[in-house]
Amino acid sequence: MRVRSTGLPAWLAQRASAVYMLFFIVYLLAHFWLDPPDSFRTWQEWIASPGVSLAIGAFFVALLAHAWVGIRDVILDYVRPVAARPAALAMLALALITMAASLARILLRVHG
Repeated sequence: MRVRSTGLPAWLAQRASAVYMLFFIVYLLAHFWLDPPDSFRTWQEWIASPGVSLAIGAFFVALLAHAWVGIRDVILDYVRPVAARPAALAMLALALITMAASLARILLRVHG
């Protein structure tokens, strides 16, 4: 008997990433409302702190995972003909990997 996939893991990943992103955005808004940076140097030092860099990195991992699940589902539902789906998914994957590499470069430059 064949087990049918329900999509629950993708759904959970998208919901978990959305919750994390919401909490992170609320944290950012509260931080900048209570303690706004007064210069670029202050901003750079704040971002270079290990905890904030890790939280920012996790935010963008969550954002990219959220985007992958959402756009993948749109592609699978609406791209016709079916033979075009692998190319569309490959382009999406390439775009998201490029964004992840760019983010990693930026975060590493802040620590460099």
